Amino acid sequence: MGIQYICGFMSTLVNEASTVAADTVAGRLEAALAGLNDEQRAAVLHGVGERAAPGGPLLVIAGAGAGKTSTLAHRVAHLLAAGADPQRILLLTFSRRAAQELTRRAGLVAARVLGLAEGSLPALPWAGTFHGVGARLLRDHAVQLGLDPDFTVHDRGDAEDLMGWVRHARGLSQTVKRFPLKGTCLAIYSRVVNTRLPLAEVLRQSFPWCAEWQEQLPALFADYVDAKAQQNALDFDDLLLAWATMMEEPALAAQVSARFDHVLVDEYQDTNRLQDEILRRLKPDGRGVTAVGDDAQAIYGFRGATVRNILDFPAAFDPPARVLMLERNYRSTPPILDAANAVMDHAQERHAKRLWTDRPSAGRPQLVLVPDEAHQATWVADRVLAHREGGLALKRQAVLFRTASHSAALELELVRRNIPFVKFGGLKFLEAAHVKDLLALMRFVHNPRSRLAGFRTVQLIPGIGPATAGRLMDAMQAAADPAAALAAFVPPPMVREAWQDFARAWQALKAGSEGWPQELAVAIDWYAPHLERLYEAAPLRLGDLQQLAELARGYASRERFLTELTLDPPDATSDRPGPPLLDEDYLILSTIHSAKGQEWNSVHVLNVVDGCMPADVAQGAHELEEERRLLYVAMTRAREHLHLLVPQRFHVTQQSRFGDRHLYAGRTRFIPDADLRHFDRVTWPPPPPAVPHAPVPPEVLDLRQRLRAAWRPGS
Repeated sequence: MGIQYICGFMSTLVNEASTVAADTVAGRLEAALAGLNDEQRAAVLHGVGERAAPGGPLLVIAGAGAGKTSTLAHRVAHLLAAGADPQRILLLTFSRRAAQELTRRAGLVAARVLGLAEGSLPALPWAGTFHGVGARLLRDHAVQLGLDPDFTVHDRGDAEDLMGWVRHARGLSQTVKRFPLKGTCLAIYSRVVNTRLPLAEVLRQSFPWCAEWQEQLPALFADYVDAKAQQNALDFDDLLLAWATMMEEPALAAQVSARFDHVLVDEYQDTNRLQDEILRRLKPDGRGVTAVGDDAQAIYGFRGATVRNILDFPAAFDPPARVLMLERNYRSTPPILDAANAVMDHAQERHAKRLWTDRPSAGRPQLVLVPDEAHQATWVADRVLAHREGGLALKRQAVLFRTASHSAALELELVRRNIPFVKFGGLKFLEAAHVKDLLALMRFVHNPRSRLAGFRTVQLIPGIGPATAGRLMDAMQAAADPAAALAAFVPPPMVREAWQDFARAWQALKAGSEGWPQELAVAIDWYAPHLERLYEAAPLRLGDLQQLAELARGYASRERFLTELTLDPPDATSDRPGPPLLDEDYLILSTIHSAKGQEWNSVHVLNVVDGCMPADVAQGAHELEEERRLLYVAMTRAREHLHLLVPQRFHVTQQSRFGDRHLYAGRTRFIPDADLRHFDRVTWPPPPPAVPHAPVPPEVLDLRQRLRAAWRPGS
């Protein structure tokens, strides 16, 4: 029996048997929906037919703090309760953790509605990121695509290294003229793939200083693609590109589409054109498609995302998608929402909405005018400590900024005052050299043709350098059986014993005799002596590797571990269990991009001035509109207190005959004079009080009059 049928007879069931209704699916359904507002409820129940038959496409525009996650989780739960097969629900998110949280919350709601014990519902096997789901589908259809199912996925660092190799092989690393570095080459390649724009257009828009190399770059990219194929490897962009290519083949597209009745996509404003193409090819008529997002929070254009996807979504299907607005905010106070709404009222194009709340009102957000960055740092530190003394823990406060370097002066002030803090945007966990070493070993075991992984791994053995490592990789590349080539390899005499230790460990890992995830302990045992030899603070680094082993327990196999950890790594070392600092409390410092999806009771936003927000590099209309949305995201992170800092000048160190100088800044153009009514304006430090003038004695007045008369003509 479907949800609509149940709801249609709800009142009859309740009237005729109110004592029994609470025990029926209908009663439990109504109880689950009771906590939702009318718009959320409409989104949950849209188009759910008998046995959860898919309805028409739905777009949910969920404003900041409007309960997006709860709404999406309830929709998934009620699809399950209506009889949808969990195996036929595709849930696409932008992080593995988001998929896990949605699955957990949907399972709890569905269990209550169906009267099942908590945890008895099966998990959603097809909940994950675009890249993760793409990797699974590519492995499932590898033979049809001409792929080896054991392909490995290069992370960004490995992809850059491979691009560097082919760049050097083509002679482009010579110093006759400045050719783009490997990271820039990969960024250009990635942007072409994800935006679906011609190379010339990408260079014009984002890399104008590389335009002179437009003729050489296509050949470099072709070599890069060939090198990946030789190593049986894909990079991040390949996972989407190959998935989209697969959907261009009618037979394959039909197979993939037939797997899923319902496709739900979270954070649709963050999709790029390639992801949008995949969704449209997956369900051309839009049946069963639900997209959730907020165009006002589209801030990832630098990654290739485009706000056009969510703006154009309704018209992408025939008939057009239904659009529902979630405008009730459960996070911020009315004055904060009024100010944030005012910022977006000036947007050139948007899904019009107005956030509102019935929360008790508090003071208006503050627009704080300070002389310079040093005073800004002092004011923020003072205010943070004042909030703390008022009972607001440091963890419930955040300082946000457009660019990581903007917090430099504040960090010095916090250290001086012994205020602990955590800054998001530092070294990522998987970027640490010792973690990359161990993962390279596991990738080399899983895919012996991975030249990058093998090259890094064997050079961990003392006495083996690039020449010997290259000779081994050449032998494995040419052999029909790479494992046999490794076993037959003859290293230099001085490293023979160390080589035998490595070969035994490699063969044991390849055989998988210990099983997963216990085999990771074998890898750590081999690597531990090299860790002590290569790096300082080896015990601390060994703790990181043990943490990696704990993470491995959450994955079903070595292949899933390597793929999904590469696609969705921990954001930073502070993401690991336990407090990031040995302190009772700590302040949060974060770029605005890293703060998306978070909230704090008090938020300070630094450098709300033209040149910083919007950034001085944002010139075109699209870039400026994204900068506007960035300020909106920052403002809507605040629950109760919002402070926007406006320094009047910035100290700039010059290496010229003019020496150091000050740049003078003005308040961001996104808060025009007409919108100042939404803020309390504060000037700090306050101007000195006026000193009253003493009365002037009469004889002085007489002297002044005589002096004035003395110069007049004829006097």
